[in-house]
Amino acid sequence: MKLKDKVAIVTGGSKGIGWGVATVFAQQGAKVSVVARDAKAGEQTAEEIRDKGGEAIFIPCDISNEEEVKAMVATTIDAFGQIDILVNNAGVGVYKSVLDTTSEEWDRCLAIDLKGAFLCSKYTIPHMQAIGKGVIINMSSVHSHATVNSVAPYAASKGGMTALTRNMAIDYGPTIRVNAIAPGWVWTPLIENLFNSYDNPVHQRELVEKRQVMKRLGTPEDIGNAAAFLASDEASFITGTQLFVDGGLTSVLEESW
Repeated sequence: MKLKDKVAIVTGGSKGIGWGVATVFAQQGAKVSVVARDAKAGEQTAEEIRDKGGEAIFIPCDISNEEEVKAMVATTIDAFGQIDILVNNAGVGVYKSVLDTTSEEWDRCLAIDLKGAFLCSKYTIPHMQAIGKGVIINMSSVHSHATVNSVAPYAASKGGMTALTRNMAIDYGPTIRVNAIAPGWVWTPLIENLFNSYDNPVHQRELVEKRQVMKRLGTPEDIGNAAAFLASDEASFITGTQLFVDGGLTSVLEESW
């Protein structure tokens, strides 16, 4: 197992991509702190992991709140004794243009998507330094590389996440490796709700799948497998970079004639 006896914090771990990461990590032998605001879903994810023979606890936390982040890190240390891996996955999507975005929406998006990663890293890094090693994986997005109309707050937060990844890799290497993952279209509750907002959800999904090189949407486990690789010793010479797990989406210049 790639992550045997490692201790991992996965923020936004109750559903979607975070659920996929937490599940795969547990399958690979990690002890997992499932961190989320949704207590019901978070407890369910931790219970699913334990039912399959893994080790997991749920910790409720608003990662934009500094005191709650401090408490979350302390709870993980109390439960497992150390922290080897941090996955900064929690985030929200605010899909609007600059003119249509309110100051409150902008602040909320940046607070959760970017400040949350800063806070979780700030209070986790000293524990990694104490044991002389660690891995941080930041969940960015294809929108950090190329984007579409009317996603200004989200794209800005993910661009910031990618820049933060490079900077932390420089500041805390070689002890701590820091990388980002840029997912493309992944079948999560968020994306399901997006499709359901259309008159014909099935047709809308088919249109999106057709645009993918792999002709399908990604799964949370696809992202979890990539994260497990980056968190493992197999990636010991990889830091300060971004791995695109997007089914080839960002390789396409335009649709074929």
